[in-house]
Amino acid sequence: MKAWVQFAALKAAVTMESVMRHYQVDWLRPRAKNQLHGRCPIHRGKNPEAFQVHLGKNVFHCFSCQAQGDVLDFVAAMERCSVREAALKLQDWFGVRSWPPPPAGIYQQNTELVRKKEGGNQPLPFALSPVNPCHPYLARRGILPSTAADFGVGFFAGRGLMSGRIVFPIHDECARLVAYAGRSVDGALPRYKLPAGFHKALVLYNLHRAVASGQDTVIMVEGFFDCLKVHQAGMPCVIALMGSILTEGQRELLLPRFRRVVLMLDGDQTGRAASGAIRARLASDCSVRVVELPSGEQPDRLPAPVLRQLVSPFTYVSNEMKPFC
Repeated sequence: MKAWVQFAALKAAVTMESVMRHYQVDWLRPRAKNQLHGRCPIHRGKNPEAFQVHLGKNVFHCFSCQAQGDVLDFVAAMERCSVREAALKLQDWFGVRSWPPPPAGIYQQNTELVRKKEGGNQPLPFALSPVNPCHPYLARRGILPSTAADFGVGFFAGRGLMSGRIVFPIHDECARLVAYAGRSVDGALPRYKLPAGFHKALVLYNLHRAVASGQDTVIMVEGFFDCLKVHQAGMPCVIALMGSILTEGQRELLLPRFRRVVLMLDGDQTGRAASGAIRARLASDCSVRVVELPSGEQPDRLPAPVLRQLVSPFTYVSNEMKPFC
């Protein structure tokens, strides 16, 4: 029988400040009341402004790799483990006592809540509408209205968390809508918003479309726009990490579905370090090739012919070189 874990009680007992001390993250500096900022310890970036911790709210956010959440999410990202495993580690590290499981009736009532935290993202009971795929911001990023419409991407002018942002519907491996990401169009921070309770570590963006393409070689990129531009260039078997870290949950989604992986992460220090780490992690389970982008470049900034030229040497069918398009 699994040890009982009370996630809410753990989050109340363990602070982000104490977790930072545990990982010896001693380079964060005060920025505002109850806030710290500095380099991200998760993806080990160099941007001194990327990673922020709000001590009052007991949460963190990285504007570079897009990792965010509470103490459980932080430990899960650092240890490359599930949220449940992170909770057990916190109990052990900080001497938080293990609570006995509640009576059977209460346990049954709360099973779904526990499953939501442990097991994945729940399908959304709604869809945002209307969404405008012809917004000028998308055109400036080189996204055609037809591509945006195919992905359900567009400007949302309605009310709520994503108001006034470009929204990206996010689906799970079963093609169920589980969240929206919202990109600011006017420089407002954060650049990207994700809803509270969404675990991007359990999702690969565009996986359901990539699988439907019928390819056994998948292109892996970092961001939403990278994914759209590669797809638009005629290579539909493409997925995005929504960051630069391959989590264990994402790895479990990837390996049963593809025999070969082409890594096309950003051409900066973070992207290249991430490519090396991901290649090492996948090399024993599948064929992995790395596309080296020019220094400072990202896939979404490159013209379609260049993208196809970069990827084509690494795409194969029946041992013969064959481009996706």
